[in-house]
Amino acid sequence: MNLEKIDINPSNIPRHIALIMDGNGRWAKQRGEHRLFGHTKGVDAVREVLKAAKSFGVEYLTLYAFSTENWNRPQQEVDGLMSLLVDSITNELPELQKQGVKLQVIGDFKGLPETCQVSLSEGMESTKHNTEINLVLALNYSAKWEITQCVREISLKVAKNEMIIDDITPELISLHLTTKDIPDPELLIRTSGEHRISNFLLWQLAYAEFYFTETHWPDFGKEELRAAIISYQSRERRFGMVSE
Repeated sequence: MNLEKIDINPSNIPRHIALIMDGNGRWAKQRGEHRLFGHTKGVDAVREVLKAAKSFGVEYLTLYAFSTENWNRPQQEVDGLMSLLVDSITNELPELQKQGVKLQVIGDFKGLPETCQVSLSEGMESTKHNTEINLVLALNYSAKWEITQCVREISLKVAKNEMIIDDITPELISLHLTTKDIPDPELLIRTSGEHRISNFLLWQLAYAEFYFTETHWPDFGKEELRAAIISYQSRERRFGMVSE
């Protein structure tokens, strides 16, 4: 399919796109640079993709920025990523305001370094009234952690007689996840040729369409996002039903 000759259907834009930004390190290695250089260039890609998503009419863009498993990376890289996060939020905040971006965070927020918590809290507070597009950062996040927390919260309410077992429904579970105020993604994109979801939004992606690309994240931009949306629009979403 030649996607360059196909236009996006503005009436069928995924409301929520989730993105696994993979390949920063490989992109840097191909250029003889350190992995952190790739992460720094990845911030440029975030900026471009956010603008593109907004221009296409996407309402929510969730980025898998740092998983709970990423703490196992070399300490120098982890420290560099945390510093990059703080700097990026501080530097990008004026542009987020200009673009009407509302910043949100999902994950184990209190497990992040204090400097990150302060920077993110300031960013969320100052953008909370923006309405153009929601940028959701999954930080110190893992779906298994999230579901475990959900089970604990519900179990505690049952133990306190605040609800009974029969009250537990898929809808109730969704209300106890970190994404309770966010619609489930219709489209998941993963860059850099990996074909797995790596403990990301396991519950929320139940009916999402998946799009995998060989492009490393620093090279992913507006045209790559456009191709992913066109691929999404070419699919029939039946939700367990039949076409007829």
